[in-house]
Amino acid sequence: MIRKLILISACLSVLTGCASIVNGTQQSVSVHNGAIGGATCSLSNNKGQWFISNTPGSVTVNRSFDDLRVSCQKRGYRHGYRRVGSSTKAMAFGNVIFGGVVGAGVDMADGAAYDYPTSIFVPMQRV
Repeated sequence: MIRKLILISACLSVLTGCASIVNGTQQSVSVHNGAIGGATCSLSNNKGQWFISNTPGSVTVNRSFDDLRVSCQKRGYRHGYRRVGSSTKAMAFGNVIFGGVVGAGVDMADGAAYDYPTSIFVPMQRV
């Protein structure tokens, strides 16, 4: 009986962190300003800060429950700002069933349970 419990525990421990294994804790997002090109943008959340030197452009960010704050600037234009919320992936809920509370907790803590939109539009207006 004890051997069976140890075997079951070992199998379940392999399944924890399912979303981390499948999608990872990072994600690529692209930022654009419509017809306005050449803006520089910074993106940040509670897991870090990233930069795009020329829009349209892409960067890899760390996933998080926290909103992604995007700020863009270009000479002759007002600063553009956009706050983008993350969504919880359906896989995170499946992880509760297969990986248990521990697996879901790991994915929520490291951000793997969340997704941002892959394309973010930040409007800017001419000064």
